[in-house]
Amino acid sequence: MTSSRPYLVRAFNEWILDNDCTPYIVVDAGVQGVQVPTEHVANGQIVLNISPGAVRSLVIGNGALEFSARFGGVPMQVFIPLQAVMAVYAKENGEGMVFGSEPGSPDPEGPGSKDSDNTGDGGQSGERPSGRPTLKVVK
Repeated sequence: MTSSRPYLVRAFNEWILDNDCTPYIVVDAGVQGVQVPTEHVANGQIVLNISPGAVRSLVIGNGALEFSARFGGVPMQVFIPLQAVMAVYAKENGEGMVFGSEPGSPDPEGPGSKDSDNTGDGGQSGERPSGRPTLKVVK
């Protein structure tokens, strides 16, 4: 069977937006083909805001997620193979999903990270805000 990840990422993104929350994704920046701003990668991961106010032309296909956004005022085309998406969640309450291992997917038990994100506010990025939910793999 094909991977369920693209369908789940699309569904969770829509559900989060329908509930007036901000969808964030956690990406393993070390997966081959990932094109993200490397200056915002910490511990091999990056957290990205994929809300309509933060990105343009978001496409969540069956093989990859792509969009254009500004990071530090510099426009960039972001390309993320879906096997690199480790989690999708709502910024406001942490509701979402952490993805487990599938053939060809990154190990979800990688080290925790202090990630930067694209905020959709003219490209300003910053440190992880206090009080922001964290995700943990529970087995």
